[in-house]
Amino acid sequence: MNNKAKFVLVGCGRIATVHVAGYKDREDAELYGVYDKKKSVAVAFANKHGINKVYDSYEELLDDKDVVGIELLVPHNLHAEMAITALKAKKHVAVQKPMAMNIEECDRMIAAAKENGVILKVSENFVHYPPYIKLKELIRNGEIGKVQGIRYKMNNSALNSINTPGVKLRARGVDSAKELPQTGWRVDPLSWVWRLNDTLSGGGPLIFDDGYHKFSLFYDLFGAVEKVNAWIDETTVVGGITQDCPAVVMWKYADKKLYGVWDITSSSEMYIESKYYTCDERMEITGSRGVLWLTRCTATLLPEVAPVIMYRDGKVTEFWVEANDWQDSFINSTHNFIDAVLHGAEPILSGECGREVLRFALAAIESSNKGETIYLDRYEDKAVPKKKGFLKLLFGK
Repeated sequence: MNNKAKFVLVGCGRIATVHVAGYKDREDAELYGVYDKKKSVAVAFANKHGINKVYDSYEELLDDKDVVGIELLVPHNLHAEMAITALKAKKHVAVQKPMAMNIEECDRMIAAAKENGVILKVSENFVHYPPYIKLKELIRNGEIGKVQGIRYKMNNSALNSINTPGVKLRARGVDSAKELPQTGWRVDPLSWVWRLNDTLSGGGPLIFDDGYHKFSLFYDLFGAVEKVNAWIDETTVVGGITQDCPAVVMWKYADKKLYGVWDITSSSEMYIESKYYTCDERMEITGSRGVLWLTRCTATLLPEVAPVIMYRDGKVTEFWVEANDWQDSFINSTHNFIDAVLHGAEPILSGECGREVLRFALAAIESSNKGETIYLDRYEDKAVPKKKGFLKLLFGK
């Protein structure tokens, strides 16, 4: 008899593929089923990954008493209502980042979880990345002394992931590009194009969507943020559609003299080795005695450089954390959700934490829009924007 706790993925897009691995080799839990509004997509996904059950509707899934938890992998504008419906059906929920479109939606989700005695977790993998966990351990152990500041660099080389800078450079006669192969994974344009529609995504693809990863790290590292300043420019993608870069975000933590700076750039001709999105991250933590660097997460810009490096007392130490693939962070995140459900523990990035991360992100966008410092405890929540079709955004009518 199979006594494993049964979990279901809702939404079978590209990101769902990295959520599967967290259920493998678990003796206490299984990925029992999937649901997608396009049943053919769900069937193909289930066949590929050896999943037994494909649901015909979301209602059928929520009526299944055998299912204890679901992972919501759907567009951001669907997070709140789908999560609340599931929570009211007594299902534990892990909702993909960003948690919701505004603070009011977060509050309703948190209330639904409390009222029904179930867990609400935000699925954000960066805080579960093994080299980042090692970096936190080194900070906690005082290896670089008292932390004095944070610098974070995000470099995006392709909007739709698959990147061929070699082709672009060879077309311009750059001989050194001849040996550069295609890099990044293939993503169906229909599964990401909604991210460029802020009435569906809640904000830009870099600062609000992918940026939630970064805001989560900053919050996870040193806690609540007092104030934020941001400058967010835009670069045209096509028609009236833009991506939100270049940009710089600065913040001060509450109750401590500690500041952080995050800058975002896009380099369409830069070659970034990656099995996943062609986006590279580098973080620098400066202490009173030394410096720590985190050199990768999503991609591998510097494959010959250790994922964690420490400079202290005139010496450089490299930490070759064995599990340093992006997939490893998703496995850890899934395990955290399973363990929270089975043992009644508080998940990393609970609904309450996810709410504060979202407020941090929204305050940064507000700062750029208003051209002023935003204090997080004074941030005024905004209504969710009225939904607009992609063609209206693209052509302005």
